[in-house]
Amino acid sequence: MNNFPMLNPEESQYLKDLMDELEENKLKNQIYRTETEMRYSVLNDGAFPTKASKYWQAVREMAVMYKQIRLTVFNYKEELIKKEQVKRKIQECKDDLEAQLLEIEIDRIDFNLEDMRRTASDRVREITIWSQIKKELDDGTFNTKEVNEHQKDSYIKKWENRMATLTQGSSQAEVLNVLGPLATITEDYHYLLQQRKDGVTDTNKPLKEEN
Repeated sequence: MNNFPMLNPEESQYLKDLMDELEENKLKNQIYRTETEMRYSVLNDGAFPTKASKYWQAVREMAVMYKQIRLTVFNYKEELIKKEQVKRKIQECKDDLEAQLLEIEIDRIDFNLEDMRRTASDRVREITIWSQIKKELDDGTFNTKEVNEHQKDSYIKKWENRMATLTQGSSQAEVLNVLGPLATITEDYHYLLQQRKDGVTDTNKPLKEEN
């Protein structure tokens, strides 16, 4: 059976000769991020300058991967049901051409199911690494229950890092995008520290009185 009827005989034979390599390539082809990409591209010091900020980004990345696995469950179950429906139609089919079309639909469903299994498995691999990274980062120096607690410190360091990259050639927009948030958060941060020194413990109140 010719698996590639749209190709000429020479092209089809070429793929047939390469089939072992192509199948191996399919299995080892990268789907999602490698550990190197996760540690040094996603969690780079410029975007996430503190252990806490890296930890909470790992939480977000892990949550996204898990959500996609949960969503894939629905698609996978639907495809399994569709496959059974098509099988029933084949059993009842009296037209040979219609039966061939239904067999093609079975092949398409099997292809989709295989792809979902591969992608879900690779998501689990990435989730496993994110979990390990979280454990490495959790050294007891920051709150792992409340994301907001670390953010002022992390944002200050992040914008200070960006400020260090500004030059005389930086545009006004680039400067404002760094100095504006940095000035605002620094003022608020210093105000909060002073409030704590003065014995004010209700940090849910606005940091500054509105004008």
